[in-house]
Amino acid sequence: MRLLPGSTRMPGDPDHATGVPDTPAADPDTPVAETGAPAPEPDSSREPAAGAAGTLSRRLADELARRGGPVRERAAAGLRELDAVDRAVFAAVATTPTPSLDAPLRRLSDAANNSVLWFVIAAGLGSLGGPAGRRAAVRGTAAIAVTSPLVNLVAKSAWSRRRPDRADAGVPEERNVRMPASASFPSGHAAAGFAFAAAIGRDEPWLGMALRFLAAAVAYSRVHTGVHYPGDVVIGALVGAGTGQAVGGTVDRLASARQAAAARRAAGA
Repeated sequence: MRLLPGSTRMPGDPDHATGVPDTPAADPDTPVAETGAPAPEPDSSREPAAGAAGTLSRRLADELARRGGPVRERAAAGLRELDAVDRAVFAAVATTPTPSLDAPLRRLSDAANNSVLWFVIAAGLGSLGGPAGRRAAVRGTAAIAVTSPLVNLVAKSAWSRRRPDRADAGVPEERNVRMPASASFPSGHAAAGFAFAAAIGRDEPWLGMALRFLAAAVAYSRVHTGVHYPGDVVIGALVGAGTGQAVGGTVDRLASARQAAAARRAAGA
């Protein structure tokens, strides 16, 4: 029986084609691109891109690792793990659908721009809170006046962490607020809110507690809207709370000193 030219099959074979030479079957485990050519194997040795999220922790970790020593190496490993957690939490928040929360948190974040939210509360306390409210308002305003430049001018300049890439992270556009031009670390919104709450709480403990919850909501709104990583707001909150306590104590001591001086002058008159 005659073979067709260029074919190794006999006429009538069930798989007989039209004389086109046989080609070896593709390996089912070989990835194939849309063009039909084998796709390049993924480079498993390459670390996934971290974007701007890892800049701060990674810089510190690399410096510690460069200096060597078991304690520094453990600290470097811990910083890298914290960086991974920071990025993972941000990604989880960005990709979790929360349509009922998006608009309220966006408005809350905007309300705290330039500490307007806290100044409005201070004005209300000064007008309606009596002597204790006025003292609390002065402490809260002074705490913001110290904390804001400390964070926005000193800390942000020292670390220069870039802001998150909202589009790359998948943050819904419904959440978007204006992306600040300043560095990401630490959060000025979180620092101002917790400083204000800590200072107010010295005179008004219950109000101070309520303001801490409000400050926490503002801090979370900055992550929810995609302008900060979680680590930014955590450190900002700690810096703000500490500064608020320190400023509140200083204001108290200055007020006590003025009262004592006034009492001495009255006694000597």
